[in-house]
Amino acid sequence: MTRLAGKSALITGAARGIGRAFAEAYIREGASVALADIDIARARRSAEDLGEHALAVDMDVTDQESIDRAVAEVIDAFGQIDILINNAAIFSAAPIVEIERRNYQRVFDINVAGTLFTMQAVARHMIERGGGGKIINMASQAGRRGEPLVAVYCATKAAIISLTQSAGLDLIRHGINVNAIAPGVVDGEHWDGVDALFAKYEGKAPGQKKKEVGEAVPYGRMGRADDLTGMAVFLATDEADYIVAQCYNVDGGQWMS
Repeated sequence: MTRLAGKSALITGAARGIGRAFAEAYIREGASVALADIDIARARRSAEDLGEHALAVDMDVTDQESIDRAVAEVIDAFGQIDILINNAAIFSAAPIVEIERRNYQRVFDINVAGTLFTMQAVARHMIERGGGGKIINMASQAGRRGEPLVAVYCATKAAIISLTQSAGLDLIRHGINVNAIAPGVVDGEHWDGVDALFAKYEGKAPGQKKKEVGEAVPYGRMGRADDLTGMAVFLATDEADYIVAQCYNVDGGQWMS
């Protein structure tokens, strides 16, 4: 099945993990995919692994010139952008009384402003060329409720849900569907850093937090990047044309809404 045949996609934070899994799934479905990442060397290795329908693009979502340059490069290579996945994000954890303004600003710059202004740049292109498009923002179960040590990250993901709603209602008049995916706890190399932060602040042994959160998932394990690809593909297809401004939980049953 090639539900995305003839489509072109831009995925941010795609050099590894969830972003790369999305790229693999989209290419299997017939799309050409730009893997955008600040780690361009790794993005190039991933693109080489994925073959001729993958393109590595150097992109820093905190820099507007970088966003605009990357979007232009993808349009030049593929002719247009039909699908955008805003996946680039970072994690942060600290008690409220220890949050530093510099860290707060960095997390919001990447997670929220990066999503907003990449979405804006691609939406402008979609409007100009006509024909609509699909934009998928990566939220999180952390955006559904607060956590004692994860105030800043939770706030950014709550903002993504709100941005998705506002952008979805605004852009659908141009035929652009904006929706979001809210994963739960997803395993991957990033969890080494997450686990280390919880070990620091909760006094846990290395690996203990990861084990606990995996056991707490009703499905019985942590998610994997591949668990999210079905929703990412579906939201990019014509089958999702009547879905507007929604946020879908793909989390093994951790959150019900």
